[in-house]
Amino acid sequence: MGMILKVFISTNSKKVQINKISDNEFEIKLKSQPIKGKANKELIEILSEYFNKKKTEITILKGHKSHEKLILIE
Repeated sequence: MGMILKVFISTNSKKVQINKISDNEFEIKLKSQPIKGKANKELIEILSEYFNKKKTEITILKGHKSHEKLILIE
């Protein structure tokens, strides 16, 4: 069983920034734009580095096209 995070995304930012709101809530600023899944790919890369996990261990459960996402980290 993994950990479920609630993530609030801001896209098209000048720099990548991760703010921890609580144990399972994060606010993340991404450089990429939300076009053709680029922001989702960047989000998975950033979370894999932050939690030291493989990209395949991170899944977007809900909110593929939303600024509010539920993420499963195994």
